[in-house]
Amino acid sequence: MSAERNVEALMNFSTWMAGIQKRTEAALEAALPSPDIAPARLHEAMRYAVLGGGKRVRPLLCHAAGAIFGADSSALDAPAVAVELIHAYSLVHDDLPCMDDDVLRRGKPTCHVEFDEATALLVGDALQTQAFQALTNHLAGIAPARQLDMLHLLATASGSRGMAGGQAIDLAAVGQPLTIGELEFMHIRKTGALIRAAVLLGAHCGEAMPDALEHLGRFANRVGLLFQVVDDILDAEATTATLGKTAGKDAADNKPTYVNILGAREAKTMSSKLRQDAHDALEPFGASALRLHELADFIVERTF
Repeated sequence: MSAERNVEALMNFSTWMAGIQKRTEAALEAALPSPDIAPARLHEAMRYAVLGGGKRVRPLLCHAAGAIFGADSSALDAPAVAVELIHAYSLVHDDLPCMDDDVLRRGKPTCHVEFDEATALLVGDALQTQAFQALTNHLAGIAPARQLDMLHLLATASGSRGMAGGQAIDLAAVGQPLTIGELEFMHIRKTGALIRAAVLLGAHCGEAMPDALEHLGRFANRVGLLFQVVDDILDAEATTATLGKTAGKDAADNKPTYVNILGAREAKTMSSKLRQDAHDALEPFGASALRLHELADFIVERTF
């Protein structure tokens, strides 16, 4: 591909991404209670934790997967909002003193610092239930049985067999020597489960058949691990100003990461392999999976 076509492709992806991010921001703002409604402080804190920040990778994956199967953008807004609200709640709780005890998130004070610990705990609780409320709203063109499947998918990805379970394993692993297999087991749940849910929820909004879901699941598993490997590399090499959160905190807290187990060079080699595996999983979809291909590349090439 010529340099000119490369630039054109990048601009097209950037334009698409900005459009989905703007659409998701508006949908999130509409889904969250107004700070004028009681309890005002809780609603203000919920909006503080969600709005005006983040790359919205999970909504991007949801929309990109749905587009392969002809899903309507308006139908994709609900699952995109739902996965982002679950993600936001997890960040609020992860930052609490009883978890990772962090003071900076997305370039601003964490929720418990800006408000207080009790409010932050309630923010996480409320965002989680708000996510399921969003997914129970009427979704045009989606049969009730499929919508029930989507609820089950998100619940499983968020709970003890998914994200919450992965966080429990992560907390128990601090200071412990883990093998790569054990680290992968943890991150398939902690990071990967919600990313996989985002992809599959998007596909469920269209006419995805079981074999297509299998290929997408393989893609999502690779991308979920890829996201975490790159996150570990950035935590080790990027600055706090670049990341918008405290850099080097994993090493300071003696947490097992791909970088401290493999070393930075091997971790980067692993990220290249995972990216290629993700691309390979999309082969059956041809050109219709362009945005998912681009998102896999974006995850590797991001700087924060």
